Amino acid sequence: MSTAAVPARTGQVLADLLPSSRVRDAALVLGGAALTGLAAQLSVPVPGSPVPVTGQTFAALLVGTSLGAGRGLLALALYAVAGVAGVPWFAQGTSGVAPSFGYILGMILAATVVGALARRGADRSMLRMAGTMLVGEAIIYAIGVPYLALSTGMSATAAIAAGLTPFLIGDALKAALAMGALPTAWKFADKR
Repeated sequence: MSTAAVPARTGQVLADLLPSSRVRDAALVLGGAALTGLAAQLSVPVPGSPVPVTGQTFAALLVGTSLGAGRGLLALALYAVAGVAGVPWFAQGTSGVAPSFGYILGMILAATVVGALARRGADRSMLRMAGTMLVGEAIIYAIGVPYLALSTGMSATAAIAAGLTPFLIGDALKAALAMGALPTAWKFADKR
């Protein structure tokens, strides 16, 4: 038997490397929601925008890619439902429905899509991971910016200026972090 590294496991996400059980899945979903809530507290207000820069989008995409589509969807849905119900874990310790809630709705869909892409190996290389993060972030903005415009009465141009443009550099940095983190995690997993 060869001692060469085992190739990346296709059809799996990182969470699948843990022993399978319903308890594991429930813990991963709860943990994914909690991680997103914690990351949302890393928040910096953006002048002229009701939407702050947070770590929540990074966490949501990381949760989706590492847990897979189903668990990622459940984790972000739990995060959204609990936040609407009053858990103060949205950005800056808030809860309820605010003009930025569309981004949270976008994160639910984005976590599902990036989770499905990860199951197809999109989290195994830096280049594929970059594309996966871009897809996820595009989904978040595609839902968040129109929601921002509708909930505040902003024009489309104003919503883009307040809810998209100020975040592009930060999102590029978050994508770069993910580009390194997940492929590296797979390299370590494949050496076991």
